Amino acid sequence: MSTIFACLCVALFLVVTGIGMRLGGVMLAREQAETAADLGALAGAAHILVGSDQACRRARVVVEANRATLVSCTAQGLDVLLEVRTSSWGGAAHAHARAGPVSAG
Repeated sequence: MSTIFACLCVALFLVVTGIGMRLGGVMLAREQAETAADLGALAGAAHILVGSDQACRRARVVVEANRATLVSCTAQGLDVLLEVRTSSWGGAAHAHARAGPVSAG
């Protein structure tokens, strides 16, 4: 009887560990996507005065350096808006970021 109980405890432990690893992977993917989006938007905003194409090219370089994929890049005035996707063994995540000058008021 105690052998069966021990096997059930080990199985439960493995299930809980697997769920924890999966959730950790999803959280890691989300953080990676948010970081890539934020840094890419800042890099794009730094180059927006050169033109929106150049800003989006620079944003793509930074996003890809952070192991993510640039889904969309849009220039809205002096703001750069990005959508980024990343995936890991735990799952996939999307993130949005906006960067530009601070308006007074």
